[in-house]
Amino acid sequence: MISTTYDLIIVGSGAAGLAAALSALERKHERGSSARIALLERSDAAERGGNTRYSPAYMRLEAVDRLAPGFVEDMLAVSAGRSDRRIIERLAREAVPTLAWLQRYGVTFHRPLTYFLTAAAPRIQPMGGGAAIVEQLATALGRQIPTLFGIAAERLVLDDHGAIAGLEARDADGRRLSLRGRAIILACGGYEASRELLAETIGAKAAELRFIARGTRFNRGEGIRMALEAGALRSGDWTGFHCEPVDPRSEAPEAVVLVYPYGIVVNRLGKRFFDEGAGRVDETWETLARTIAFEQDGAVAYAIFDQRLFTIEGYERAIKSEIPPYRADSIAALAGALQIDPTALDATIASYNAAAAGDETAFDPTRTDGLKTIGPLDPPKSNWARPIDRPPFLAYPLACAIAYTFGGIATNDDAEVLRSDGTPLHGLYAAGEINGLFFHRAPGGTSVLRALVFGRIAGHKAIDYLNA
Repeated sequence: MISTTYDLIIVGSGAAGLAAALSALERKHERGSSARIALLERSDAAERGGNTRYSPAYMRLEAVDRLAPGFVEDMLAVSAGRSDRRIIERLAREAVPTLAWLQRYGVTFHRPLTYFLTAAAPRIQPMGGGAAIVEQLATALGRQIPTLFGIAAERLVLDDHGAIAGLEARDADGRRLSLRGRAIILACGGYEASRELLAETIGAKAAELRFIARGTRFNRGEGIRMALEAGALRSGDWTGFHCEPVDPRSEAPEAVVLVYPYGIVVNRLGKRFFDEGAGRVDETWETLARTIAFEQDGAVAYAIFDQRLFTIEGYERAIKSEIPPYRADSIAALAGALQIDPTALDATIASYNAAAAGDETAFDPTRTDGLKTIGPLDPPKSNWARPIDRPPFLAYPLACAIAYTFGGIATNDDAEVLRSDGTPLHGLYAAGEINGLFFHRAPGGTSVLRALVFGRIAGHKAIDYLNA
């Protein structure tokens, strides 16, 4: 076994790990510390960044110096009050200072037109998305901290007092490594690429889910497993995960199709199974994706439209697939292209059209407009209910893509990992997806933000711990 000694080891180089490394380096210089720091990354240099590299990295702020209204309460409401309020309040306090810090390292922000056409909470975004965060922070680190690529952490090592003493890992050639260190920051994501853990915690069908992007495949849950084996407390919704409805034909990252509220969604039998207008897209997309994955034959569905889709300003930005939709001049021909029974699809659309009898002038794609179906339609459509009767008819296939899991390990608001008795596991910190914070549904615009905020906190705290 190859043995090397450091003082602080950071596992993972997405938003959380890079923020931790850079803040630890800053703190080291502030305190005149001689701490030896290493950054471990399982990928090669070209693919460093995990999910962050492929994320649009939307953040729930009105501007770089102003949070979105109701930030804390909205995040708590999404979790039905189960998320740790102290962590969310710390996130709210540190969000603006963290973005100011990022700007000092060359990350710039703007208020984009998002792929949500309906009015979700305000969002800002780094110019260049998550990839820009990865590149700018990695550039700022330069050679000041060694990044050990192709290294997968496997086991935490504790000393006789139960504090961190290092970790064991393997390199890309399978050689075992012993890395000694008194502090470790776990920033290595969730377990969305662990088929075994997904099947165990969510169900067998979860193990068959496609990944939202290439970076997702690196998140195999070792960090969570190592921490739990060392006595860490579980936290978060272990049956929950963030997912999105994507075009399964596409190879593009996050190939979402988010215009479904303006048409209907049918399964392979040609039947509707979901209220497409139940709420804003960011309120319904996870439910739709999960329903497709776990309840529909073949784990596929189809969003169907007529030419009215073309009248919606900016509809193209809500479609990230590079593959054109199926297109036909009749419902029968569209059904043939989708390999759906044309009689069944025609009957579904006829019954829907009969119920979509409201005043079309009320249609407003930017808000929940109340244009609902009328009469006995199961399921109903609560908003944006316009008939589908004007050719050409269009269809996009939809499948569920997993982005990240909710189950993880517990931390306090200083990013210290907690033991099962609620006390800190000395020398161990965690930030990003590995922290089990979310329940039920992901609060949009917070995943990359929390990784950056608590990665930065973890870096500071780890150096302070080493110099205490």
